Amino acid sequence: MAPLLSMFLGLLLLFSLQGASPCSAANDALAAGEALAAGDKLVSRNGRPSSAANDALAAGEALAAGDKLVSRNGRFALGFFRPSVVVGSSGVNITSPDWYVGIWFDKISEFTTVWVANRDDPITETQLDQAQLKLSEDGNLVISSNASIIWSSNTTANTTTAATAMNATISLALSDNGNLVIGSSPTSNVLWQSFDNPSDVMLPGTKFGWNKVTGATRMFVSKKNSIDPGLGLYYFQLDSTGIVLARSDPAKTYWFWSSKRSSNEPAISLFKQLMSINPQTRDLINMTYVDNTEEEYFVYFLLDESYSVYGLLDISGQLQINVWSEEKQSWQQVYTQPISPCTAYATCGPFTVCNGAARPFCGCMESFSRGSPRDWELGNRTAGCSRDTPLDCSNTASSTDVFHAIARVQLPSNNPQTVDNATSHDQCAKACLSYCSCNAYSYQNSRCSVWHGDLLSVNKNDGIDNSSEDVLYLRLAARDVLRLRNNRRKLIVGVVIGVCIFSLLAMLMLILLTLKKKLGLCGAPPHDGQCGGGIMAFRYNDLCHATKNFSEKLGGGGFGSVFKGVLSDSTTVAVKRLDGARQGEKQFRAEVSSIGLIQHINLVKLIGFCCKGDERLLVYEHMLNGSLDVLLFQSNGSVLDWATRYNIIIGVARGLSYLHQSCQECIIHCDIKPENILLNTSFVPKIADFGMAAFVGRDFSRILTTFRGTIGYLAPEWISGVAITPKVDVYSFGMVLFEILSGRRNTPGVHIANSNCVTFFPLHAITKLHEGDVHSLVDTELHGNFSPEEAERVCKVACWCIQDNEFDRPTMSEVVRVLEGLRDLDVPPMPRLLAAITKCSTLPQCDSS
Repeated sequence: MAPLLSMFLGLLLLFSLQGASPCSAANDALAAGEALAAGDKLVSRNGRPSSAANDALAAGEALAAGDKLVSRNGRFALGFFRPSVVVGSSGVNITSPDWYVGIWFDKISEFTTVWVANRDDPITETQLDQAQLKLSEDGNLVISSNASIIWSSNTTANTTTAATAMNATISLALSDNGNLVIGSSPTSNVLWQSFDNPSDVMLPGTKFGWNKVTGATRMFVSKKNSIDPGLGLYYFQLDSTGIVLARSDPAKTYWFWSSKRSSNEPAISLFKQLMSINPQTRDLINMTYVDNTEEEYFVYFLLDESYSVYGLLDISGQLQINVWSEEKQSWQQVYTQPISPCTAYATCGPFTVCNGAARPFCGCMESFSRGSPRDWELGNRTAGCSRDTPLDCSNTASSTDVFHAIARVQLPSNNPQTVDNATSHDQCAKACLSYCSCNAYSYQNSRCSVWHGDLLSVNKNDGIDNSSEDVLYLRLAARDVLRLRNNRRKLIVGVVIGVCIFSLLAMLMLILLTLKKKLGLCGAPPHDGQCGGGIMAFRYNDLCHATKNFSEKLGGGGFGSVFKGVLSDSTTVAVKRLDGARQGEKQFRAEVSSIGLIQHINLVKLIGFCCKGDERLLVYEHMLNGSLDVLLFQSNGSVLDWATRYNIIIGVARGLSYLHQSCQECIIHCDIKPENILLNTSFVPKIADFGMAAFVGRDFSRILTTFRGTIGYLAPEWISGVAITPKVDVYSFGMVLFEILSGRRNTPGVHIANSNCVTFFPLHAITKLHEGDVHSLVDTELHGNFSPEEAERVCKVACWCIQDNEFDRPTMSEVVRVLEGLRDLDVPPMPRLLAAITKCSTLPQCDSS
């Protein structure tokens, strides 16, 4: 019941926009025996919609191309039309070569059809001159050309004969609600109507349901594409089982509401209760539900006819409700069911990834191209994508094909084959390579699954109705991988050129800014007391006094120096004094606009700031135990025990998870390292130094920013120059984990215990993890006093965090769950880039044994 209620509740949102204004016409009467020629139409004498015959055809009369019937209220028109659509950013117009007879909104500037007669029987250009829509004497409505019947309403002869016998007059009329009716007068019998034979649109007044006596259902079927109204793949109906949204070929139901309700309370009473909640909408719609011995259906009516509304079963298989905005001169989509366009079965076709939060929501998998580009442009993506390069199937025992990981997706809907004897990732990959027809595999929970043939309904975790964390490994030709690497090199060159141009522009901007008055946070004089967000604005002289003229230095870096201070209320603080006019101003604004507006136990608290001339000062809570790097690498005898290290790891993970997923805007720190992790008296970690932070709006997933961060903690994305995501922080966090685990820097030149050689510690750690020897990785200063289970967990998390592909890395919320023991991780693969960099090193390497 809940999905159905939400579907019809969506109708309540339709009435916030105004309807269209009346249109005009040309003549007001048609005498007996007269006809409309091409280009003729009937209108009232005052130019308003006629109340006479322009909305009807008598038996024996016909419409030709160029003629049209207009409903008495002027809202709908019936006639011949040729579908046309504007596609692409360049605004290319694509027009169908064929013609159809249908009904459309006659007042709307955007041509919108609501019913098509000859959906699968188009009229060709050569047939058009002789084509006509005619109501025969027996009440049958026919589209014909040169005596050849193209489409017929198939009105039953016995019904029309009975009507004729009663001396009734048969006519065709276009009603004010868009319903085309063949009826008889004066008996007012309905012999046929378009509302009983719907296309892909449900108008107000249309019955949505089924006849219990005949078993007939009113089925709404999507069209093929934007210029072909033929019967598409998806349908929507209410039958004896309930409401169904399904695909016809192959047969697949993807959304369903059962009509077998446990409550005896009629559904309509629930709808009325929902409508009465909002006083602005309770009197705008009248919805009715009927369930008797003859039929069951829903129908809704508009109480204010100035609105133009229609429901549509979209090409993609999604039910949509649209309302016309006179102000914007476009249709506004106000409701969808299902919520995500990716829910419909295989809506994007084979070898695609569907992301309901993106526009367009369909995209080809890596190294695949659109199978039918023209259909994609016209809104039909069911043809999917095809491989750019054939797989290496000459010898399955030594195939050169490789696998590309697609993370956080719903695995293909077509049933996989389970390989029971594959007990690792490598064995599962080899099992897939042994079949030429195998296109992908997945290995999770010690279970190997491989997919043969097309990969369908691979949907991205989009935060709408898909929360899958599965990873699909797509099989690719080795040549495609090499091409991708070459493309990355070209991208790097382009980024370097772009950075140079940007730097020149930045210098020019700096010159101009020095000639102007300071803006932003420093536009007002500092004062005592709190300002926005609870941050204090300090006087420069007060901070000079608090820090004893900046005499007790706590630390420093490229940004400036940090001094200890004591405020007038005896609160101990850390005062950061930023160096350099340009860089200092940039760091200052970044820190105040990020950390100044948020609060979290694992984020350092910004107490206040000060601006005076070129001076930029930030006042933070004082962290008695300093930064993590001092305790890890510069210890004077005291060693952090394992419990403290593990609590620090979890605290930093929680702080980053908060920044990435719980703030109004996603904040990417961009410089996670031990120096920026501070510890209070209880060794609670707090992330500090937000001078390099970047902001990502919730409507976007990436941001292109200037190069920033610290060598040794940089994700590969920084080097390649692509737009970054929060996964750059995940990579840096992984590097920090290795250092907390070992108590040593990751940089090459670190001696491995009981060995005369040197190695890059993350590479050494992954090797040992695969060998099952995590014990040798833990800081020797702990003398074995640590939890093996927690150490292995930390090592696994670190190795997953530094994977080359950002999609293979977990989110920080997932990291927190793993560290808290709520979720387990498989052993990660060796990052290829890391291995390649280390292999190219001139340092002597340790033997893996």
